[in-house]
Amino acid sequence: MRYRFALPLATRISAAIRCLSALGEPVFQGAKGYLAMSKAHPKTIILIPARMASTRLPGKPLADIHGLPMIVQVLRRAQEAHIGDVIVATDSEAVQAAVEKAGGRAVMTSSLHLSGSDRIYEALDAVDPEGRVETIVNVQGDLPTIPAADIRASLTPLTDPAVDIATLAAVIHDPAELINPNVVKARGTLVSPGRMHATTFTRANAIGPGPHYHHIGLYAYRRSALERFVKLPPSQNEQRERLEQLRALDNGMRIDVMIVGGVPLGVDTPEDLEKARRMLSSSPGLSR
Repeated sequence: MRYRFALPLATRISAAIRCLSALGEPVFQGAKGYLAMSKAHPKTIILIPARMASTRLPGKPLADIHGLPMIVQVLRRAQEAHIGDVIVATDSEAVQAAVEKAGGRAVMTSSLHLSGSDRIYEALDAVDPEGRVETIVNVQGDLPTIPAADIRASLTPLTDPAVDIATLAAVIHDPAELINPNVVKARGTLVSPGRMHATTFTRANAIGPGPHYHHIGLYAYRRSALERFVKLPPSQNEQRERLEQLRALDNGMRIDVMIVGGVPLGVDTPEDLEKARRMLSSSPGLSR
């Protein structure tokens, strides 16, 4: 047996399915799992990859923020976007238990994945083997302050059939970010107000006239694009810059970028965690 909690989990899933059916929600069954499709966005799903192996902040997904684990805070932000079902993809039974205790859903995935995109692809196949979902939004599990409106904005470029993947960026206002290699810069051509066709992403210094853009690592994929992306080998540019999205560009896939109002706090250190707690304490509606 792969997971020793399989029987209790199956019992919980069956109960959830009966409840959803009673409420009139469409529920689809496949060989590997079940997916309750959102009526508002029946072909969109949000997947949140989460793993425990953080060196700078051990146990990061379970770090407490106002009485909730951080992964649950991210789950809440994603649910507030109201664009589809939200599922956490994890390799940790502790994370799965925390999410389910908070009323959310988590899917166990392999501990061998090297990236969040690989993890969400496994989770997608598990919950929707029939291929009903068409759009997948990948929200990082360490963004407890991300605005729901920004998550929704990631879907806008995908109304253009030429776009394979959509992501987010914000204008850089802090001069120190222009020369910070930890700040990934998005470059491209504006195709409409607030939307850019990406030509590259880089850690190099931003030079020349602005505006310059701070990339935000949230992605919305067409299902076909995600399937293609995870099967491609890493590209030379990707390995040099340590930026996974360059693999897509190097293979002719189109990425468009929505420009949003600011960069959400990514929690990587104890200092970041304290800052997130302060930010959410000043927005009580977000900390529930």
